[in-house]
Amino acid sequence: MPKYAIPPATVPAIPVAGSELLFPVRRVYCIGRNYAAHAIEMGHNPDREPPFFFQKNPNNLDPSGRFPYPDCSADVHHEAEIAVALKSGGTEIAAEDALSHVFGYGLALDMTRRDLQGAAKKMGRPWEIGKAFEHSAPCGPIHPADDIGHPDSGPITLTINGTLRQDGDLNQMIWKVPEMIAYLSRYFELAAGDVILSGTPAGVGPVEKGDVMELSAKGLGTLTVTVV
Repeated sequence: MPKYAIPPATVPAIPVAGSELLFPVRRVYCIGRNYAAHAIEMGHNPDREPPFFFQKNPNNLDPSGRFPYPDCSADVHHEAEIAVALKSGGTEIAAEDALSHVFGYGLALDMTRRDLQGAAKKMGRPWEIGKAFEHSAPCGPIHPADDIGHPDSGPITLTINGTLRQDGDLNQMIWKVPEMIAYLSRYFELAAGDVILSGTPAGVGPVEKGDVMELSAKGLGTLTVTVV
């Protein structure tokens, strides 16, 4: 047994739907501007261009159903997404083989300190201060692909206090799941435990303490998260 200088950190994990199993998280990759309408609302060209990714930390994924409003920000936005959980990986994965590496799918929110992200963009700095803070990825359980297949179409919606804010379809993703996996594997060695967040449809906006967010997608149920 290895001897560590300090106690090792607990492995971040997400529940697996329909079982008592946990999915251990290794890395979290997030694709930016993967829905044309969202690209437009953020002031960018919606044309298909090479994808880009940023990362959150594994322990940013939070299945508790509570989102603590973060410090140092007065403009925190919701972004409704699906999470793609990998059971295996590698490099130079072909798009036609990519889905064989997927364990399952879940619901997730890419919560963003938009004011801090905006300031970082203006200065040409990385986004982590706006994206990778504590509890910044509320999520639901992972539904195994063996049970639900590989959802590539169907509605994805987000309501705040019962009012519809985001309304899209999974088939509107510019870069589909197999393409995301293939592209990432050119630059990183993917592995079991990696999670990819799919990007968000249009309608992102601010949340306040007390808000109740409800995210739904076909085959993945509903994720309810309260801003505290």
